Amino acid sequence: MRLTHLGHSCLLVEAAGTRLLIDPGNYSTGFAELTGLDAVLVTHAHADHLDSDQLPVLLEANDEARVIAEPGTAAELTRVGLTAEALHPGGTLAVGGVAVRGVGGLHAVVHEDIPRIGNVGMVLTADGEPNLFHPGDAVDTVPDGTDVLALPLSAPWGVLRETADFLRAVAPRAWVPVHDALLAPRGRNTFLAVLGKLAPQGAQLRDLAGSGAVTV
Repeated sequence: MRLTHLGHSCLLVEAAGTRLLIDPGNYSTGFAELTGLDAVLVTHAHADHLDSDQLPVLLEANDEARVIAEPGTAAELTRVGLTAEALHPGGTLAVGGVAVRGVGGLHAVVHEDIPRIGNVGMVLTADGEPNLFHPGDAVDTVPDGTDVLALPLSAPWGVLRETADFLRAVAPRAWVPVHDALLAPRGRNTFLAVLGKLAPQGAQLRDLAGSGAVTV
């Protein structure tokens, strides 16, 4: 499995001959130029995970790509004229050689006065490949046997203590930092240093910043 970080929560995943793009939001860059995508996956409707202006441009260049999204997001995309498939928590959709399973269901609490929206974390598996868990904006669901975790570093809903506890609970073989657009470089390094000390034994940091891509 090859992962390319396109900024913030956006990952290009290449596995089993399949190309999937997760959470192309408005804090991410370069995804609109991609071609050969089999699917675009969207965990929830917030703009930093779904750039509604750039998505039609992306799909025009990838006319065979399916859009798979959290159910409420899929319904809204369909309402505005785009074809989108709903991925429900507990459901699984196959894209080429990759199975995409939905987990969770709700966005993390930002504040008690802000209603929670749907958020479906996604577990990607393929024969002969490590699996990848991208939680979107939630750290309350822990799938069994995660090989690679896309770990949200910083968010209005996030607390570093909870992030560390989530990393420990998932206990992946490797973790890839995402959701980091709100952090200045020095602050990002501080988050990584603290999480590195608190990570479970054997969980390897695979930081895509700078290199952009890594095989896991």
